[in-house]
Amino acid sequence: MKRIAFIALLVAVSPFAARAQETPSTEVSVGYSYLRIGGSGGTNQNGASASVAFNLNNWVGAVGDFGGYHSSPSGIDFNNYTFLFGPRFSYRSSERAVPFAQVLLGGIHGTAGAFGFSSSGNAFAYSFGGGVDFRLSPRLAFRPQADYVGMHSNGSTTNCARISAALVFRFGQR
Repeated sequence: MKRIAFIALLVAVSPFAARAQETPSTEVSVGYSYLRIGGSGGTNQNGASASVAFNLNNWVGAVGDFGGYHSSPSGIDFNNYTFLFGPRFSYRSSERAVPFAQVLLGGIHGTAGAFGFSSSGNAFAYSFGGGVDFRLSPRLAFRPQADYVGMHSNGSTTNCARISAALVFRFGQR
């Protein structure tokens, strides 16, 4: 009787153990990003973004998010580089699609140049948003993502929107 109870308990618990093993310890994403700086009359920038997430458990991870964006409005080269860090919260109820939300803090470095002159500056930046990782294989996913990005400098905040599409590479198991 004890043996049957033990086997029944083992069978009942095994799906939870299998699900826990599906959480990767590290996720690295690389992809295209579109950044809209300001509202009407703002600037559109195209670029790339990358992130590294270290999953602390099945639902929370620590993220570093980095991006580089470029535009040339009216012949002026305008570049922005973001570096943001914070928690990511994932809902892993299905292995096919894993939605997530994140809140990130950090900075932005901007440069502008035209006619042999250049200027640069730094500002505080923060972001909140989310996306969904769609599984392509056990170690690869496709991630559409949308974020609000706020850039705060000299007492004012510039509202920005970022839309990204990336490939996610998964390493290890948690």
